[in-house]
Amino acid sequence: MPKPEQTIPTIFRFFNEVGIINQLSSRLFETRLPDGFLVSHFTVLNHLTRLGDGRTPMDIATALQVPKTSLTHTLSGLSKAGLITLEPNPKDARSKCVMLTDAGRQFREDAIAALGPDMMDVAEHFPPDRIAEALPLLEEIRAFLDKRRDR
Repeated sequence: MPKPEQTIPTIFRFFNEVGIINQLSSRLFETRLPDGFLVSHFTVLNHLTRLGDGRTPMDIATALQVPKTSLTHTLSGLSKAGLITLEPNPKDARSKCVMLTDAGRQFREDAIAALGPDMMDVAEHFPPDRIAEALPLLEEIRAFLDKRRDR
C-alpha cells in the first residue's frame, strides 16, 4: 500500500492540473462562442445531445453538478435563444422536460467547429495518438468519481 505522504501530493497534483486545464479550455471555448453565450450553455446542449433530450431540469442539474437555480437561469437563456424548449413532463405534471431544437443541435455543432483551429494547434504540439493514450485513464477516473458522487 502506498504511503499517504507520497500518494496524496501526486493525486492532488493530477487533479490540480485537470482543474487548470478545465479553466483554460473553458475560457478559450467561451471566446469562440457567440456573444452572450457561456460554456454552461454549451454544456447543457452537449449533455442533451450525448445522452438524449427529454430530461428534467433536476436530472440535468444533478448530472452537471450545478445548483438547480443556476441551471434554471441557463435553461432560460437557451429557451429565449430558441435552442431548447421546455415541455410538460408526461410523468410528473409538476416538472418540465428539456427538449433540444434543431437550432440547439446546430449551435452545438457550430460551437465545436469554431474550435477547429484551436484543436489543430493543440494537435501540432500533442499528436492525437498521445491524447488518445490518456483518454482511457481519464474516462476510468471520471467513471469512478461519478459512481462516488452521491455517497
